[in-house]
Amino acid sequence: MSTRVVVKIGSSSLTSAEGGLNRDAVAFFANEIAALKKEGAEVLLVTSGAVAAGFRAIGYQFRPKLLHEKQAAAAVGQALLMQAYQQAFAAHGITTAQILLTRTDFGNRKRMNNAGMTIEELLKQGSIPIINENDTVSVDELKFGDNDTLSALVANLVKAQNLLILTDMDGLYTGDPRKHPNAVRFDHIEEITEEIYAIAGGAGSSVGTGGMRSKVDAAKIAMRGGVPVFVGKVDSRGDLRQAVAGNGKGTYFDTTLHSLPVKKQWLGFMSTPLGTLRVDPGAEQALVSGGHSLLPVGIKVVEGHFQAGDVVEVLSLEGTVLGRGIVNYDDEQLRRIQGMSSAEVIQTLDMVHRLEVIHRDEWITLK
Repeated sequence: MSTRVVVKIGSSSLTSAEGGLNRDAVAFFANEIAALKKEGAEVLLVTSGAVAAGFRAIGYQFRPKLLHEKQAAAAVGQALLMQAYQQAFAAHGITTAQILLTRTDFGNRKRMNNAGMTIEELLKQGSIPIINENDTVSVDELKFGDNDTLSALVANLVKAQNLLILTDMDGLYTGDPRKHPNAVRFDHIEEITEEIYAIAGGAGSSVGTGGMRSKVDAAKIAMRGGVPVFVGKVDSRGDLRQAVAGNGKGTYFDTTLHSLPVKKQWLGFMSTPLGTLRVDPGAEQALVSGGHSLLPVGIKVVEGHFQAGDVVEVLSLEGTVLGRGIVNYDDEQLRRIQGMSSAEVIQTLDMVHRLEVIHRDEWITLK
């Protein structure tokens, strides 16, 4: 086996219903990952569980809801979580490495690239990078969502061949199988449609924070980057290997797309748009289907405050997100020239460095 795999394990798979680490569960997943590694796979582990592991140890009776309480629980729980992983993998002679990330780390291309180089070196040395969100400093508005999104971003960053999102459900069903016994599981999904989103449910257990919806969101990001995704259950010996081999207990999200360049990944999924542009149908067609740049003539509405070089989101007139791009004008300039032809722009502005508002090389379609 010569493949690079990102494995994401959620809180509900690592902790008891009351909270606290389930050491037997940690040892089981370490055994599964070690077996995969011994067959030649490079494995990265994205793990949740710091808050769930720490809240009882710090003295809370129930999982905390206030941000500063969750951060305190995570500060205690992250140490317990890594200690458990280190001991479990040491039994297989495997060294582990802790990497804590926040969404702002991905929003900064230099920091993102540095994280990528660190991960590459750890894999080269035979270690297993264990990646978690830095819950102690993250704020709710910027959180990854039970690390599902984090696992997709990591999978794209390292150009993984597989992303395995492990959960206590054996895949996505047409309905909640716990309530609807006639629900049917999707074995393979090639396109994430509005119907698929409508089927994906809300939050799962009281210990974790993610539900099937966040896993579908993560699958969409990974698929867009050329990484196929498995969402399902690994609860018996050999299940992880079967998941990689395509015979797992879950749903496979297939993709025919090629891996995106790192810059496009950053632009589409990690950057923070500082403004919004609404464009007419002609500009929408040119951007989404024609492979063209965005010109001032197609812009109908400019929202937000931004400078040349910032990232903006582009919407249709109806509000559908079309994509993101790096803008060549600040918002004040753009408000002056929106809807103008190229000749009118040249007459209106004293100096025009580039006629394109967004060049096609600085654009990614997200529709």
